[in-house]
Amino acid sequence: IRRDSAKSNRVIVRSLDSISFRIEDGDRVGLIVHNGAGKSTLLRVLAGVYQPVSGVLTLEGNVSPLFNTSPGMVADDTGYENIFTCGRFLGMSSDEIESKLSDIVNFTELGEYLSLPVRTYSSGMLVRLGFAIATAIEPEILLLDEGLGAGDARFAERVNSRINALVDRASILVLATHSDTLIRTLCNKAILLNQGSVLKVGNVQDVLDSYHSLTHTS
Repeated sequence: IRRDSAKSNRVIVRSLDSISFRIEDGDRVGLIVHNGAGKSTLLRVLAGVYQPVSGVLTLEGNVSPLFNTSPGMVADDTGYENIFTCGRFLGMSSDEIESKLSDIVNFTELGEYLSLPVRTYSSGMLVRLGFAIATAIEPEILLLDEGLGAGDARFAERVNSRINALVDRASILVLATHSDTLIRTLCNKAILLNQGSVLKVGNVQDVLDSYHSLTHTS
């Protein structure tokens, strides 16, 4: 963190520093980080939200950043209307949404509530709807944040298979998480970030061991 100049009140935060790695087709990569180590910034750079101030980012394939399960949701529109609105925000065509409508509707278990404005929904119902739409996409490069909610406990039991199916459809996965279990389950590679720099890239267990060694010594 530094001041732009002695006379300026603008503060510059250098979140990432000399990041370099390559991800190939078929890779499922876990980002292992402490809070504030650059995870969110890196995800947003990969998604094209932030542009790097130096260096080159090369992407081959369509990127599906799944940071928010309900982009574009309109409170006064019905659940059905929001399926199409959110689906378009997530990059699906109208025909694609139409073909997936039955699957989305069935997964939400919201029934007749889908004909009502979503402002009448509980928070759990909103999560169900958003999650069902977001996980219906056909991603090439999937950027996934573990913060995706699943709603109530009974509904959560159905989430793992839904997430696994989504990951299986992706050519590449980049997953940001603090969960060792999630990394081991979904990923074949891992990247350890610390203070904005890459400390290690390799197989999941080796990187997890390095992460825990760093945690115990810090």
